[in-house]
Amino acid sequence: MEDGVRRWLVDISQWNPSQDQFSFLVSRLPPHEQAAVTRFIRFEDRKRALVSRLLQYTLVHEVLGIPFGKIILDRTIEGKPYLNLEWDFPFPNFNFNVSHHGDYVGIASESVCLVGLDIFSLVVPQQETALEFIKNFSSYFTVLEWKKIVNAGISDEILAEFCRYWCLKEAYVKATGAGLGFGLHRLEFHHTNWTNISVCIDGVESREWRFCLFELDKKHWASIAKGHPRKAVESYQRALTNVDIEDEKYWNRLCLPDPGFIPRAVEQLLPL
Repeated sequence: MEDGVRRWLVDISQWNPSQDQFSFLVSRLPPHEQAAVTRFIRFEDRKRALVSRLLQYTLVHEVLGIPFGKIILDRTIEGKPYLNLEWDFPFPNFNFNVSHHGDYVGIASESVCLVGLDIFSLVVPQQETALEFIKNFSSYFTVLEWKKIVNAGISDEILAEFCRYWCLKEAYVKATGAGLGFGLHRLEFHHTNWTNISVCIDGVESREWRFCLFELDKKHWASIAKGHPRKAVESYQRALTNVDIEDEKYWNRLCLPDPGFIPRAVEQLLPL
């Protein structure tokens, strides 16, 4: 695609580098990114952190043609990653979002709309039932959402319902750049069999958002949120060139079907 829209997904359970191979890849990142990877103790966490950064640099390089050594990725005060543009590019609102959990690391990008991505892998501790586990998160849901979750059916169905709602909330917050301080309980999602998904924010329906859900496998879910650039928090709006985009152009992009994820191998994210 030539419009700046990408959806990539890496299954890191299929990637088992040697320590030397891993260290070499880390060394190809800028120093501050190396530190962000190596601060993790567990190797699986380091793998997720490394692949997340490889996806970001590779996507920016492929979409915008910026040499790897010239790519500057910054973060807002809320921790939202963004591309620090020094040149004029055809996609003034180009933005991306990464997520990693469980076996998957993914990235999504848009050229007009805000984009948020969340991947969620649910593992219930052995000493707890599904209901006991999810009750720890009940304050993040509205009364209506919680009722739908706990009445979803058997244990697996309850967990799946929980995952769907959680993914949607996280994707919205990540798209705006607000961070976890936003208050997930302020969001209430409505749907028809998990299609035609809409959101109410503080009790008011917002028509400026579109959401997609993906069941990656039996224990992993992903969601994509797309919204208007003016819905970004102030610190993130400064990273976008055309916050007040024309309505027609925005709605044309917002209403396009989501292209879905393309699998990528770590070897396809090189060289740096």
